[in-house]
Amino acid sequence: MEKRRWAMTIDLARCTGCSACVTACYSENNIPTVGAPYQGRALSPTNWDERPGANIIKGREMAWIRLERYYEGNDNTENEFSPDFDTRFVPMMCQHCGNAPCEPVCPVYATYHSPDGLNVQVYNRCVGTRYCSNNCPYKVRYFNWFGYGEPERRQYAWPEPMHWSLNPDVTVRGKGVMEKCTFCVQRIREAEHRAKAEGREVNGDEFTTACAQACPSRAIIFGDAADENWTVSKLAYDRRAYHVFEELNTYTAVVYLKKVNYPAPAAPAKA
Repeated sequence: MEKRRWAMTIDLARCTGCSACVTACYSENNIPTVGAPYQGRALSPTNWDERPGANIIKGREMAWIRLERYYEGNDNTENEFSPDFDTRFVPMMCQHCGNAPCEPVCPVYATYHSPDGLNVQVYNRCVGTRYCSNNCPYKVRYFNWFGYGEPERRQYAWPEPMHWSLNPDVTVRGKGVMEKCTFCVQRIREAEHRAKAEGREVNGDEFTTACAQACPSRAIIFGDAADENWTVSKLAYDRRAYHVFEELNTYTAVVYLKKVNYPAPAAPAKA
């Protein structure tokens, strides 16, 4: 039986919505910047849409982390800000469910559950049925429509000299496969292999994911929830901890810590 359970906590009281995690994920995992002018979409065999964001308009965005925004306060008002108006930021990525809805519907077993708690995506097996995306309640899977990683295609995302920025530890995906957050599995395996070569166990908080490393407010914490030496194992049992769509019994590995609000001066506290 595997003794690890890789997990992540996100403190919403610390998140400022700066999108540093999104940028770091793009850089670490060779994610194409869909929407650039040179990645337009074909309107006809002879007409090419080169407007910035042309693929995004058609719903072909690619981002393994999205930053969701929610606004609270100002109920039934317009052009007016009440004292308790608040903007919420919720980073949303693959939840690496223990009971993942995406896994049983894949006809080629391209997505499966690893012994250490990761929801794995095998690109070489994927045939692009998109059943996994339809069955995902969090909508965190993205389909590669245009072969952004193939140099011979017009939508190639890394023309000279941008291709020098690609991470050699992460494969560049081709057309027709599903992509999603992997919890930076390349970093996990690198740390495990290094520890094995040195004849020791992986130490607590020895490494982290790209998004957690880039977070300026330390809102994202990654680690082994089954090992008490990792910070994430303690934060996962915080009084503010909750799981998104917990009623679905997906047993997600991402734990969110509720944001605590305080009433404005002279404002009544809400129930």
